Amino acid sequence: MESQNPSFDPITDATAKTGEEGSENDVCVPIYSSSEVLGKLQEKWKSVKKIPYPAMYSSIFGGITLDPSLMVIPIDDHMVHRGHGIFDTAMIVNGYLYELDTHLDRFLRSASKAKVASPFPRSTLRTILVKLAAASHCKKGSLRYWLSAGPGDFLLSPAGCPTSAFYAVVIDDDFSQCKEGVKAITSTVPMKTPQFATMKNVNYLPNVLSKMEAEEKGAFASIWVDDDGYIAEGPNVNVAFISKSKELLLPKFDKILSGCTARRLLALAPKLVEQGILSSVGTGDITLEQAKGSAEAMYVGSGLPILPIIAWDEQPVGDGKVGALTLALSDLLWEDMIAGPETHRLRIPYM
Repeated sequence: MESQNPSFDPITDATAKTGEEGSENDVCVPIYSSSEVLGKLQEKWKSVKKIPYPAMYSSIFGGITLDPSLMVIPIDDHMVHRGHGIFDTAMIVNGYLYELDTHLDRFLRSASKAKVASPFPRSTLRTILVKLAAASHCKKGSLRYWLSAGPGDFLLSPAGCPTSAFYAVVIDDDFSQCKEGVKAITSTVPMKTPQFATMKNVNYLPNVLSKMEAEEKGAFASIWVDDDGYIAEGPNVNVAFISKSKELLLPKFDKILSGCTARRLLALAPKLVEQGILSSVGTGDITLEQAKGSAEAMYVGSGLPILPIIAWDEQPVGDGKVGALTLALSDLLWEDMIAGPETHRLRIPYM
């Protein structure tokens, strides 16, 4: 997948006559006026064929911008320099917002745990998100939104922040159903404690390092195992397993993030039990040995919605091929995303 961000040169027009023998006089550091800064930022986007972020909302200026050069966050926002903020995402699928209300409910639960008060009531947040999606004209992608302690100063406490801040951006991404298998590893990066793992906060350094660890070993992503030896989750996805007796089992959500897509999977999968394709569906404690001994394994997340795992720590999962039951579950979720009941899909009123 190509990067969504254009390639930026951070020292454009500030030529550094570098070298081991360089001095501070060798580097040109211009001082720009506000109009010149804006011009420089806009210039960076002129060569981009397709703008990946068609619209952003910011409570700082209280509206929507369609100019990617203005999609910025104040440097003294406590989410930037202290990590005091939370976020969530809803997928845009064929002109609909999928599971927006479910994600928004989790968003506000995370905000309560992180002690970040919203500047708006839930109904206003929802209206802003729907209007932002409409203004973007994006038909497929994602809607990501953040709630931060807000800008104010560079201290540890948010007491000096006049008000919290709400940001949201639409990301244009022509994602599709994942059917190819990937490799996974067991992460050696310590996972978050339950207090932080169960809220969707912006402190993602463990997640980033876990993902990088997997990529360095030629895998797609990692899987965490908690201190009790039970399977937890991936760096930004849940995991699920199908036993040799065709039981679908996901880790309990008491120590990990309660994945909206994972919970939707648990709600839909009983259809396959009724058809005799699966024997049961549930959550529970899963040991590493049990998980690796599964017939099939998968990552579960909003933009996938299911990604088959065919190898784990260089050993095949099941027969090392994408399993039929995994694909059946993937089809079930994908169909729900593109044509499911409108109780879970909100039609975007494009402007």
